[in-house]
Amino acid sequence: MTATDLAPRKDHKQENFPVASFIIKPRHRAAIMAFYRFARMADDVADHPTLAAPERLAQLERMRATLAGESDADAVSLALRQALDERSLSPEHGLDLLVAFRQDVAKNRYANWDELIDYCRHSAMPVGRFVLDVHGEARTTWAANDALCAALQAVNHLQDCAKDYRELDRVYLANDLMAAAGTSVEALSAPEASPALRSVIVEMARRTQVLLDTSRPLASQIRDRRLAYEVALIQRLAEDLTARLIARDPLSERVHHRPLEVLGLVILAGKDQIAGRRRTTVKLAGRAE
Repeated sequence: MTATDLAPRKDHKQENFPVASFIIKPRHRAAIMAFYRFARMADDVADHPTLAAPERLAQLERMRATLAGESDADAVSLALRQALDERSLSPEHGLDLLVAFRQDVAKNRYANWDELIDYCRHSAMPVGRFVLDVHGEARTTWAANDALCAALQAVNHLQDCAKDYRELDRVYLANDLMAAAGTSVEALSAPEASPALRSVIVEMARRTQVLLDTSRPLASQIRDRRLAYEVALIQRLAEDLTARLIARDPLSERVHHRPLEVLGLVILAGKDQIAGRRRTTVKLAGRAE
């Protein structure tokens, strides 16, 4: 496996949601970027269009062994391990991610929503947990974090459902919902979604809204104000994208945000944070009296 084989397909600026943005304190960005590069590499390996499954699994194992300190074979994993050592942080979140990427190599269909959420426990939740740990945030934030990260993963799956099917033969729509609607994965090859397929996408988007309802308090639970603002922005972006998935067909219509649309949500997230901090201050003042 050569460096060309593992060249990243995209960088952090092309992701749907902010990664180590200017909002984050500079001292935290290097560690978050090391984790991002590790996750991006593992994702690219798992989804590689030409490498055989045994080769992909072998590379993921090299990444695991390096992150766990059993080897120095993989440069990206070694860089993350060194970043973790500098902060006395565990490799647990990176190792959890690799569980999901190994699963991607072997599994391409999901029976129901619960199976998808179980996948998110490894593919998405560790990302937010890592960022919280880097900032020294309390683990009591993990429940809201897990809901937000699962929602972000669900949004990505729904936005890219046709692309994932065409390019990877991988489907993150729940089989039981498709069967109940009278449709199948082959409907994803059409230029636009049938009414039955649209009903499945809308149902999954509504379940994603429930996750976002659970995650909404997360920003107010975070002590670091800059991280809290970034989380508030991500929450706004996810809520807006989920509403779009209910209103638009991701097979034939644009769902992703344009730059000016993101700017508007940045402003709204700022207002959310100011209002939330004021409410907290009032509550604390009331208790003091």
